[in-house]
Parts: sequence; structure tokens; C-alpha cells
Amino acid sequence: MTTYKEIFGKYVKNYSSDPTADIEGQIWYNSTSGTFKTNLAGAAAWASGGNLGTARYLLAGCGIQTAGLAFTGYTTTNQSATEEYDGSAWTAGGNIGTARRALAGAGTQTAGLGFGGYTTANSAATEEYDGSAWTVGGNLGTARIYLAGCGTQTAGLGFGGLTTVNLSATEEYDGSAWTTGGSLNTARRSLAGCGLQTVALAFGGFITGSSNATEEYDGSAWTAGGNLGTARRALAGAGTQTAGLGFGGTTGTVTAATEEYDGTSWTTSTSMATARRNLAGAGTQTAGLGFGGFTTTQVNNTEEYTDPSFSTKTITTS
Repeated sequence: MTTYKEIFGKYVKNYSSDPTADIEGQIWYNSTSGTFKTNLAGAAAWASGGNLGTARYLLAGCGIQTAGLAFTGYTTTNQSATEEYDGSAWTAGGNIGTARRALAGAGTQTAGLGFGGYTTANSAATEEYDGSAWTVGGNLGTARIYLAGCGTQTAGLGFGGLTTVNLSATEEYDGSAWTTGGSLNTARRSLAGCGLQTVALAFGGFITGSSNATEEYDGSAWTAGGNLGTARRALAGAGTQTAGLGFGGTTGTVTAATEEYDGTSWTTSTSMATARRNLAGAGTQTAGLGFGGFTTTQVNNTEEYTDPSFSTKTITTS
């Protein structure tokens, strides 16, 4: 009979406790429990979370899965409502000063940033959230709608969007003022973003049709990354430049498609339960949050994404 050593060139290691290294497929013997064990990749899944108090689309979001922030948007009018998520339910926060839609968000639940969007015209307004109230920050250099954002309240990034034409312009926020950064290679609107000011990711959007283009920012310039598998616009993003998450949007038809980025390429993951566009996102690649958006009407449902990297399994004969 062929042995493990003959197949893999190594003996099964003996440990008194399970190792912490995430090596998929590694087998070891746990001498304490007297069992053979292995590391296997977990299965990604979307699960229902608590509903927003106000169903809306073209809203913005930021934060993490257990401390999310949703603000502004559109029903039949522009919205100023802010809601805070605790991992199970949304509660009302302080209203933003300028009701608007199609803006971008960045930061955390207690240090949020909202900028751009549409009031009765394109807006350059920036506001900062402290966990209870919004205060006015420095205006964007270019008033715009359908832009993307990422970063923190004191180191934010805004890019792309629309004036009367698609934009490639990038701006960097330092907590009080915006300055010009390196332009996107592909001007577009209705794109998504994630990451930090110096390590950002831009993906999807609308040029003359839905785009699959991905670009990576190093704090001064954008370079091409791997294309999305599904070209789309009006999607949401979460995570980092090397562990990004893109979900929802429209290809012309509203989609629930979800993809993960590893710093080089996108791979298809489990689709959202509700296909939607113009939703907001927050969180990380392994603990994402999608909320609000538009199906055939505005929606208030929230979905939580979980993708455990690895889990330890006991090997049995069953």
C-alpha cells in the first residue's frame, strides 16, 4: 500500500496541539486528542442581516461588518438619514448636514467621511462623522457624482465619477482639505473602491458600457490590475488592495455576482441572495457587508458575507 510519505515525500507531523499556520491540505497527528487533522478552505456565504430603517439606493457606507455606517441615498427624494449597524441591527444616527445621493464614503462608524454626490446639482461637499453628529469638512476640488471612495477620515481617497463627462481625477483628503492625486487610467463613473489612500483599488464602473477594469493606487499613480470576471457598474466594494471584494451592480441586468481579488486576479465567489445595484458596502473580504440598493424598487435588506480562510477538520473514516 502506498504511504503518505511516498506520495508527498514527508512524514505526517506529530503535534500536541493544532498548528496555527494556514496551509491548505496539510495533515498532522494531534497526540493529545489522538486524531489526524487537516486544514481545509472554508466555504463563502452570504447571510441575511438586520434591515435598514429606511429603504434606499444611491447611498454610501463605511466601517466593518459589526460596526457599519449607512448614510444619505435616494427614495423619491434625497436622504439625510444616517444609520449604524452593530452586527445584527441598524439604529438611527445623526443626520448628515446635506441631504444627497450618489456620493462616496470612507472611514469607520465613529470616524466616517462622506463626499460628493447630488443635491439639486453636483456637490463638492465633504462631511465628517464622529459617531453621533456630522460636521463640515473641506470641499472636493471637483464637484461630482457617482464617484468611489476609500481610506480613512484623515486620509481619504476619492476617484472617478461624473460631472458632465466621466472623470479620471483622483483627490486625497488629509482631514481638512483635498489635494490632487494621480489620475485613473480609465475615466469612469459608477465604479467601486476599497483599501487605503496609499494602497487603493478601483474596479468596475461605466465608460460607454459596463467596465471590468481594475486599477491599483500606490499613493501617487494608478496601474492596471486584473480584470473583473463580470463587467458591471453601480456595484459595491469592501476590503483591501490585496484582499478586495466586489458585489452586486448591473451589467444592464441587475446582478448578485460576487468576486474576490487577491492583488492580481479576481475569482468568482458565492452570489448575494438579492441581486441589486446602487447599493453600499463595508467590511473586509472575509467579513463583508452589503446594504440597500435597487432591484425594481429601493430595498432595505442587509447581507453579511463570510469567507473563512481555513478551518481545522478532524479526519475520520466515515
